[in-house]
Order: sequence, then structure tokens, then C-alpha cells
Amino acid sequence: MIFAPTLTLSTTTSITSENNRLCLISGSANLPLSQEVGQYLSMELTPTVCKRFADGEIYIQILESIRGCDVYLIQPTCRPVNDHLMELMIMIDACRRASARQITAVLPYSGYARADRKTAGRESITAKLVANLITKAGADRVLAMDLHSAQVQGFFDVPLDHVYGSPILLDYLQSKQLSDIVVVSPDVGGVGRARAFAKQLNDAPLAIVDKRRQVHNVAEVMNLIGEVQGKTAVLVDDMIDTAGTITEAAKLLRKEGARQVYACATHAVFSPPAHERLSSGYFEEVIVTNTIPLVDENRFPQLTVLSVANLIGETIFRIHKESSVSSMFHN
Repeated sequence: MIFAPTLTLSTTTSITSENNRLCLISGSANLPLSQEVGQYLSMELTPTVCKRFADGEIYIQILESIRGCDVYLIQPTCRPVNDHLMELMIMIDACRRASARQITAVLPYSGYARADRKTAGRESITAKLVANLITKAGADRVLAMDLHSAQVQGFFDVPLDHVYGSPILLDYLQSKQLSDIVVVSPDVGGVGRARAFAKQLNDAPLAIVDKRRQVHNVAEVMNLIGEVQGKTAVLVDDMIDTAGTITEAAKLLRKEGARQVYACATHAVFSPPAHERLSSGYFEEVIVTNTIPLVDENRFPQLTVLSVANLIGETIFRIHKESSVSSMFHN
């Protein structure tokens, strides 16, 4: 089940004109997703060469003319984050020097987005630094999906279109026809996201897990606010990294009498020991999208991966045609 686009692309010429061509270029981070986006837009990816020298330096060459084109560079900055981020900036620079008319950095997943504020003295706000790097490299626009926090949008000094994976997740959940659903935020910081998700899921009730985090990537669940007894609990988050937070929340929900526990997240970061935690039997199903490519060792029977390619493709089409992006999410 994938997001049903609201626009129908009739032919390749609908997005290509003599003076304003649309070009898709993929980095190495998630080539299958980029190919799916190209299929949705009925166009081929612009061929490139991406290789490494003996000392680890990255080399990028674009093999076709992109002079005067609107270029969309698809590159989630996932693991290895620094390599993929550097590759993105080199691609942007290559496009700028090749006289592209406009360059849009498409970030299905944005690394460092969690470092969006100072929580202790002498820390870096790395999300702002990354935004500066992408802008200074030459990006004219950014398209990002499910940034960790809303304020990251303001870190970019170029226009940014922010889209959400929730339509894909909601379509899939609704197709399962679950009953007695309660949407659960695994921490207080995600309440806004969970509330919006619950509203779109037939105004389902909301519960909140109160969490105390002592050190990075280690979460301690303290309390549950809301009623889950005998209900189907749907945990909603933007990403699953080590799965510590969401697994502890699932344990608490089971303890409080939830009949079933589902987990939904856009980004499957899945750092160790996420696989062991998510496949431990606390979840009926773990539902994620393909913004980040999944290696085989991170797959398990309860895992469902949905595609965001149509959503990204539709957004690219609307940006290129200068039509509304936000209207996709109004229904």
C-alpha cells in the first residue's frame, strides 16, 4: 500500500520542455528509491560517475549536459552519514559548475537533524551547521521528509518544502481495519506528531509515554498517560534508531493491558541493537518506509516497509510546475 498521487503524469513531455528540463540525479545512499521516483515521473536518472580515490576522497562526474536544467539531487544522509553528506555537497557543486538553472537537494532522511538545539554547555547545533553547508555548496532549494523537529526548517536560508510520511503509514493502517485504536507518543516531544496522526486516524484517542533519558541512546520509561487497556496501541515516531525508546514503550503498553502493539515510523535508522529489540515479540508489526535502505540483517518477520517514492515524485512534480505542495496533505 503506497500513497495514491493526486496528479496523473500523462507523458514524459509533461515534465520536460526545451528551456526548463527536469533532471533527476541520485547519490549512492539509496539508488533503489531514486529509481522508483524516476519511474513515477516516467523519466530516467541522469547518469553519473561516483567513485573513491585510494585515500577515500569522493569523485563525482555528471555524464550528460544539465545546462539550464532544474536538477533534483536525491540523497538521504543516512549511515555512513558523513560520507553521504559530503557526497551530496560534491554533487551540488558539480551541478552548479555545470550551469544547472536550479538545484534542489532532496533529503528523504536528514542526518544530524536531532542536533537541533543545545542541551548542555559547549555543544554544537549541528543541524544548523549542516543546513549552512548544503546552502553554501550551492543548493537553491531543499525538499526534506519528516525532519526530527519543526525548527530545523528555519535553519536553511533557502526555500524548504517539508513533506510527511504519515499518508503512506495511515493508508496502510486503515487497510488493516484495526479496531479500538489508541495512538501513543513514545515521549512527550512527539505529542504533536502523534496528535496529528490520531486526528487523521478517525480521531483516535491519544496516550503519552513519559520518558526520562539519562544518556544518549538510552531511554528509561517512567509512566503512561492515557488508557490502553484492551486496545490496539499504535506507537508513532519520526524514526527508530536503536529502538530503545519504542521498545520500552511497547513493554509498558503490554504491562498496562494493550491487546496489540504496532510501531510506525518514517525513518528506519536501525542502529544496533534495534533488530534484536524490535523482533523480541513485543510488536505485532513494525511499519516503516524506505527513506533509508535496509540491509538484510535488519529485516525480521514483523517488519513492513512501505515506499515513499510516489510521494517524493509527486512533490518534485509540483515544485517543478510551481503548484501547491501543502495541498497534498489537506485531506
